[in-house]
This record gives sequence, structure tokens and C-alpha cells, in this order.
Amino acid sequence: MPLLDAIHGPDDVKALPPEALQPLADEVRQRLIDVVSQTGGHIGAGLGVVELTVALCAAFDSPTDKIVWDVGHQGYPWKILTGRNDRFPTLRQPGGLSGFLRRSESAHDQFGAGHAGTALSAAFGMAAARDLKGQEFEVVAVVGDGAMTCGLPYEALNNAGDSGRDIIVVLNDNGMSIAPNVGALNKYLGSIVASPITVRIREKVKHLIERASHVVGGKKLVDFAKNVEESIKNLWSPGMLFEELGFRYFGPIDGHDIPQMLHTFEIMKTLKGPRVVHVITEKGKGFPLPEPDIEKYHARAPYDPVTGKLKPVNPGGGPPQWTRLFGDALTQLAAEHPEFVVITAAMPSGTGTNIFQKKWPGRFFDVGIAEGHATTFAAGLATQGVRPIVAIYSTFLQRAYDSIIHDVAIQKLPVIFCMDRAGMVGEDGQTHMGLFDIAYLLAVPHMTVTAPKDGAELIGLLRCALAHTDGPFTLRYPRDKAPAEPPPAAEVPTIPYGTWEVLRKGKDCAIIAVGVMCKPALDAADALAADGLAATVVNARFLKPMDRETLDALARDHRLLVAVEDGTVVNGFGAALAALVQTTAPDTRVVALGVPDRTYEHAPRAQQLAEVGLTGPGIAARIRALAAEESPTTR
Repeated sequence: MPLLDAIHGPDDVKALPPEALQPLADEVRQRLIDVVSQTGGHIGAGLGVVELTVALCAAFDSPTDKIVWDVGHQGYPWKILTGRNDRFPTLRQPGGLSGFLRRSESAHDQFGAGHAGTALSAAFGMAAARDLKGQEFEVVAVVGDGAMTCGLPYEALNNAGDSGRDIIVVLNDNGMSIAPNVGALNKYLGSIVASPITVRIREKVKHLIERASHVVGGKKLVDFAKNVEESIKNLWSPGMLFEELGFRYFGPIDGHDIPQMLHTFEIMKTLKGPRVVHVITEKGKGFPLPEPDIEKYHARAPYDPVTGKLKPVNPGGGPPQWTRLFGDALTQLAAEHPEFVVITAAMPSGTGTNIFQKKWPGRFFDVGIAEGHATTFAAGLATQGVRPIVAIYSTFLQRAYDSIIHDVAIQKLPVIFCMDRAGMVGEDGQTHMGLFDIAYLLAVPHMTVTAPKDGAELIGLLRCALAHTDGPFTLRYPRDKAPAEPPPAAEVPTIPYGTWEVLRKGKDCAIIAVGVMCKPALDAADALAADGLAATVVNARFLKPMDRETLDALARDHRLLVAVEDGTVVNGFGAALAALVQTTAPDTRVVALGVPDRTYEHAPRAQQLAEVGLTGPGIAARIRALAAEESPTTR
């Protein structure tokens, strides 16, 4: 790759002759395909913005000019062209490059991007700061890959357009987030792009303006032509939306045509005020995927770079993924429970709800990247006797916290929240960690919080959730393999509400484990038994409400209770347990084992859990140390 080898930053891109830019883009695209075939990652959006990234590097002066990317999925070509090409093979690897954008990684990463919809708000903040300090530079927000299905960009458009501040929005329109985009705006943009009438009329208006500008005394004609253009925009183009919000609209243009984008960006730099450049790109462009399912472009595990086919993983088989078990369970239970529907926020495949969608399409709702709307929409359904099951990643449900409290919990509506990617999330890293749901949900009144230890218990807790009508109900499970394949849903009974399960009895201490921490807790008990320490192990599948009868017995029979959870230890289950036991059995010591209060880097989930001691050996080592300490009550 002779061109790419000489690129160490945007200045090197700017120094290339125009005819070299497309060959450079071709090399970047191949570099993406080759490297991500080894590391895995979110390749589709990056492949779609290769030419756009090259054009941005050539037209603007990063990092002086602020290029703010929405949805970190788009950022792989940006990493390659901003001095990180040599480290690109470390993508998503321990100690390597993040799979998303991070300010600490490069001066060219102006704002961290992991969750969708943030770029325009952040960019507007940078533009306002620039103006307050009397500085001069361009601010460009690259919004796309489904971000316009969020609510936040609309709030930013409303504020930025009204301000009149100098800001450029590049609307990367690929018709996709992870699944195909949904919503009225997506249909609106798509219909305009597809309309040949729009293109012909706008070209005629353009020629009219050009001709009028050369007529002696032609100012009135120029003004007339501009008025005609404005009318055409209002009648025929998505410019109507943006221009009414205070943005000048340009486009749509081909997001794979570098000369056209460069020409457009040069014009943009001569203008002031809020303006939008609408570019059309193809997600996954150039990827050698044979299957027609375009969702597969979004992210891939390691694959063959020639065919795009996934490399074999566990060729001899193995335990199923929690995500698939959840999708199967919903699909099976739907036949028994015609009253429930399923909602997801642009994540049908990521949450396993695509399995349900295929079988029960009329009972499935994909609302786009709009978690707050998903929650309040579910609340509305619940007021009419429909039972909504909202399937969202733990990290994304954070965005709906006000809706959970205000619209669901206060009204005691029976909405069921199922949180995938709970706990340590692995290679997706900091922005996608599901470490906080236990802490933030325990604080919500009328909320039931649960965590299954295996697939059968997942089904039993779903049955319990459907039977529970006195407020919202949550289940959490990780991005990982489940312990085993569960029996068919019809054979799994309902888990009794608010109950724990004693998995092993001992006299020296009790390990109270949350969800998937039951297996390492049992492993720890085996290791401790070899040292002569007999540990009780309890499956605390209900974090709220706690099983008070079982807890009182544990506190009565053990001087040491150890809570184990794969979530933040601050304000988590262990903290709630300690507060409760302090009031009922003050002589019993409670120790919380969980994830310490800091952020965590991308690495395999097993490695992340080992680093914080949430493995059998780690738990056993901590309990040995506790047993060796003098009891606080004898000091």
C-alpha cells in the first residue's frame, strides 16, 4: 500500500494530488477489510465513509478544525488516516486501539463516540466555545449510521439552527444503523434521493441562477432565481426540514465521489452560519460478503478477508450465547402469552429479538436508536393492557433513565426490561460496559431487579415477569456463553417471585451470588473446601426484592456474608445487602465483591473478570483473606 504507508496524518492527505485521493481510499478500504478480518469489529459503517474521511482530511485542517464523529462505528478510516495506521492491527485488543473514538487516543478525536446521536450537540458546544474565545476554526459534525433516529440530534438542530453560529453538519445517509433505519425521516430522505424530479428541477434552478448572474442589471433575476430555488427546496427536498430549522441545506451528493465532496466542502468553507451537507453512502461498501443480509455488514467476528465468511469458532460446538437463548425463549413463550409484544431500539440481531420478529412480526417494534422513546412507548402500551418486553443493552438503557422513573415506575406500569450485555462487555470497551444497571435500577421505586444464573432460569424469570403486574420488572444477562442449552420453554416452570435458591450449604461463610456469578461462586466454594472452609452458596436471582426469609437465616447462621456481582460495587447489590443486614443482624459482616469504581479497557470478557477477581480463584482468594482477618466485633 504505497500511498497509505506515507500517510501519518491529515496533512499528508492534503499534500497528495487530487488524482491520488481515490487510490488512497481504495488502500484504506482494503486495510480495513484485512485488519478487521483478524480482530473482528464494526466494519460496515467504516467501509461506507472511506471516501468521506479522505475528503474531510483533504478539505479541513484537523486538529485545528474540529471534526466530530457521531457513532464510533464510523471511525476506523479516521484512525487509519490520523496517525494510527501502524497500530491498527491492535484494534479492540488488550492495550491496543479502542473500537470507538476517544479523546485520550489522538488529538484528532475531538469527542468520545460510542453511543449514537452525540456529535451535533458536542460540535455545537465547541462552536460556542470558539466564539466565546474569539477564535477562528471550522467545526464539522459527521452525523450518520442511524444517529438521526435519535432524539438528541433534533434537540441540537433546533438549538444550533436558532443560534446562527458557524457550524457544518455532514449528514451521512446510509439508510442503516445496525438494522435498516426506521422512521419518517429515513423514508423522507430516501424518497427525495430516489426522485429524479428533484435532481432535474434543482439543476434547472442552478443554471437559471448562473445565467441570471451574467445579465446586466440582473440582481432582480438573481433574487428571483434564489426565491425559486428556495421554493423548490421547500416543495421537493429535505432542505425544507433543515432550512426551517435555520440550516442552509446542500445535497444530496454522492458520498463516494471525492472530487464532488471536495468541491462542496470548499464552498462550505466560504460560507458562515449553520449548514448541512447531505451525503449518500453505502454501508459495507467493498466488503466481500456473499450473504444478502445487510445487517451482517455492521459488525463481524474474525472472517476470511477474501470471501467475508466467518472463521469457524468452536467447530465442535459449545454452549449457546445468552442472546440467542433470550430470542428463542421469547419466541416460544409468545404462543402461550398472546398479550406481550417486543420492543427494541435498532438492535434486533444484537438483542436476539430478530428471532421473535421472524415468527411474530405483528408483535415486534423496532423504534430506532431511541431508548427513551422505546421506554415511554412501552409505558403507553402497558396502560392499555398490552405487556411490553423492552430488549436493550444495559449500557443503552442508561439513556432512558428518566423515562424509566417518570413514565413507568411512578405509574407502576408492568413493563419488562431485558438487558443484554450486562456486566463486563469485552472488546467493545468503556462506552459499552453494562456495569451500572444494578446500581441505577435498585434505586427505582416499585422496580423488580433479577438476574438468571442459566438459560432455564431466564425462561422461569420471564414467566415470573409476565405474571407480575404490580410495576416494572428487569432481567440482566451478559454478552457471553450460557452454561448450557435450556429445556424447551414449555417444560420450565415459573420462578416464585422474590425467592433465592440455596445451591450449597456450609457453616463458615455464605457467598450470595448474582446471576452468572453463581458458577464462579460454586468454583470458589470447591477451592475453599480443600482448605477446610465450608461455604454456603446462594443464587440471589432476585436483587430487589431480596428474599428476606433466606437472608435472615443466612445472617443468623454465618458471621460472614460475601456478595458477588458483575456490576459496579458502588451502590450495587452488595451495598444494598450490607445496609439491610446492618439493621437486622449487626454482628454479621457483609463484604461486597464486584467491579471497582473506575473505567475498564477493551479486552476479552474473561480477562476483564479475572482482573477484578470475579472468578472462582479470585473469589476464593478474597474469602481466604477475609477469614484470616480478625472479626470486627472482637476488636
